[in-house]
Amino acid sequence: MKQFRKVIAAVLTVAMAASLGACGNGGAASSSAAAPAASTGKMVNIGVAQLLTHPALDATLKGFKDALASQGFEEGKNVSYDIQNAQGEQSNCITIANTFANKKPDLILAIATPTAQAVAKVISDTPVLVTAVTDPAEAKLVASNEKPGRNVSGTSDKTPVKEQISLLKEIVPNIQNIGILYTSSETNSQLQAKWAQAACEELGLKSQVFTISNTNEIQQVAQSMVGKVQAVYIPTDNMLASGMKTVAAVTTSAKLPLIVGEVGPVQNGGLCTVGINYEKLGYQTGLMAAKVLKGEAKPADMPIEYQTEYDISYNGTVAKQIGITLPEKILKGTDVAPAK
Repeated sequence: MKQFRKVIAAVLTVAMAASLGACGNGGAASSSAAAPAASTGKMVNIGVAQLLTHPALDATLKGFKDALASQGFEEGKNVSYDIQNAQGEQSNCITIANTFANKKPDLILAIATPTAQAVAKVISDTPVLVTAVTDPAEAKLVASNEKPGRNVSGTSDKTPVKEQISLLKEIVPNIQNIGILYTSSETNSQLQAKWAQAACEELGLKSQVFTISNTNEIQQVAQSMVGKVQAVYIPTDNMLASGMKTVAAVTTSAKLPLIVGEVGPVQNGGLCTVGINYEKLGYQTGLMAAKVLKGEAKPADMPIEYQTEYDISYNGTVAKQIGITLPEKILKGTDVAPAK
């Protein structure tokens, strides 16, 4: 009997230890479920839908990855990126959106308005963060920029259009007529073109609108502006950003100042800009993604975020080529080396 009691005691001891261990593991399991992949080792899959390759959008993706890495999500270790590039084609945007709908990644990053619209249209059960979108509410991606109300949130690349137009008055004080060039099919460009027209009117300038619908029209439309305007303004426009060298070849030859929406086109022949930093914008979006992946927030409750600090960038080489002496205010900015 004594021996039997020893066996029973041993069994109870083991059982209690197992029970305590189970409780401890259960607590850890509960904690792990809410913890980021950075601490659990779980591989997080992020789908990236990028409209096309150009400096601004590439910088956005870099910033996004850097932000996630700063939060413990290291590429190849506990996060993987499925990067799909639509090469500027709307049909490809739709194909990419449907691909991600089937793959069901943990989160989707949509870079630029057309890809964001395609993704948001077909995906409602996966967190989606958008970036390089001027006005998500206007693009019908969210219920409102303050309260998205669905599975989509992110960052806006709304630029200081009036300040950009004002640069022209500082560079060419007697300027009277500005040509506004944009892609007619891009929602973000349409919106900025309206802002630019309003800014011109407010500043006492006349404006004339010129549009393209595909890359084959860029050179012809750019040449049609020569002799009609004293300067050219291009907003943050994806198609024109990819064809900026073609535009710049025309404006530089005609000695027309070319003001653009962001620093990428300055590298490719624009004269100057005051605008956002896309790498910082991507970083901001990445920090939002980290909160979602950690279970700390949901896109529906995350207001669209904006940048509040702007950088002045100019192309000193272009200034010399068109015979422009830039004012001191602009020269305090960054002289951007022309892209190779």
